[in-house]
Amino acid sequence: MTQNKETEHQISVMVVDDHDVVRQGVKLFLDLQPDITVVAEASSGKQAIEQAQETLPDVVLMDLIMPEMTGVEATRFIRDLCPNTQVIVLTSYHTDEHIFPAVQAGALSYLLKDVDAEELADAVRKAHRHEAVLHPKVAERVIQELEGTRLDQASPYQLLSERELQVLKLVAKGKANAEIAEQLFVSIKTVRAHVSNILSKLHLKDRTQVAVFAWQKGMVDGDG
Repeated sequence: MTQNKETEHQISVMVVDDHDVVRQGVKLFLDLQPDITVVAEASSGKQAIEQAQETLPDVVLMDLIMPEMTGVEATRFIRDLCPNTQVIVLTSYHTDEHIFPAVQAGALSYLLKDVDAEELADAVRKAHRHEAVLHPKVAERVIQELEGTRLDQASPYQLLSERELQVLKLVAKGKANAEIAEQLFVSIKTVRAHVSNILSKLHLKDRTQVAVFAWQKGMVDGDG
């Protein structure tokens, strides 16, 4: 096995997860593969960025929910700083608010932690060839989104709650969170939560896109 590792081209991998047992289990299995070597580990998004710059791995296995910095944020930084490094999300979550931010951040593949060990190794090899692998549940949502079924067939009035619609319209009018909170008699923290929900449900990146979306849909009247 060691001889093969020395003679064959190695796919270098970094494993990122805040649970030691998960990291060690994944590392142990991948290191048994003749063409894969784990060159780094990280227990947080911040550490992952540092290790990626230092080791320049071919592939990163990225958890999403971690302390200090999320896997989505870490993925975005790593893809910017190490453009030749491919990121595979390896998580327990497969809801829209996790899938789409990860894909938008630059993740190539998205797998759940119940993945078969051999399938994980295969996904690493495919990522090295720039081939994406998506868990079936994730693939279904991505396909639906690409086909435009989420927003084209369902109106924002169906997707958002009444309060979220109010917040969306105020954001589109350029109101700051404090102004929205004062107008709706809620806390700024509540407004932030509503804005986060709006971004997630409509798959938008920031407040500017929220405003553009609202105006394009004719949801905002002209009076301030």
